[in-house]
Amino acid sequence: MSNQKITCVIVDDEPMALNLVESYVEKTPFLVLKKKCSSAIEAMEFIKTEPVDLLFLDIQMPDLTGIEFSKMLPKETRVIFTTAFDQYALEGFKVEALDYLLKPFDYAEFLAAANKASTWFALVKGKQQPMLSEEKEFLFVKSEYKQLRIKLADVLYIECLKDYIKIWLKDNPKPVLTLMSLKSLEEELPETKFMRVHRSFIVSLKNIEVIERSQIIINKQRITVSEQYKPKFLEYVNNNSLNL
Repeated sequence: MSNQKITCVIVDDEPMALNLVESYVEKTPFLVLKKKCSSAIEAMEFIKTEPVDLLFLDIQMPDLTGIEFSKMLPKETRVIFTTAFDQYALEGFKVEALDYLLKPFDYAEFLAAANKASTWFALVKGKQQPMLSEEKEFLFVKSEYKQLRIKLADVLYIECLKDYIKIWLKDNPKPVLTLMSLKSLEEELPETKFMRVHRSFIVSLKNIEVIERSQIIINKQRITVSEQYKPKFLEYVNNNSLNL
């Protein structure tokens, strides 16, 4: 069983049904209730700004049915239908609902459907995890009308110079000069290997040679860690220090 938390919204135009499903959600440790909605319209407005993993969704509702609403959801949001009418099972299958609870259902039936959702999300997360853990080993930057392939392992530090940045590399006395912002480059770099320590500097963590008070030394270059970035940098240092 996965320990992953699943955020959810309950949508039903019957107050008693809303309260019953809410009580079931509260008994289920891996479900986190974000909102109860009495219409699909209300739920639609909510998830525009607060995306959730799962909807417990009634089908027969005024203005917009659960089936119609489910076709408008982002693909990451899954549905378990709750309905008093079994004739909608085929429609539920067509919109790829995770399960279909026929009212009145008890907690055991609800939990079985919730477990199915938990298994589905765990499988999806498992498939995505290798992609998330893979870190790029190089990047391309435009310099002097050419696209240069730079190995991240060769980067010592990156320096901002107005609208340009300088990428200082191992065994290269001259930096690569490229027209881009330090912020946009920072977003491209794996945060396990690089850290912004100053508004004008990003450093390669593995290439830090000396830390002296509020300064880092890399390849004889002294780089000051500014107050804004000091807490995160000190946390990194503390987590990687040996207590001798």
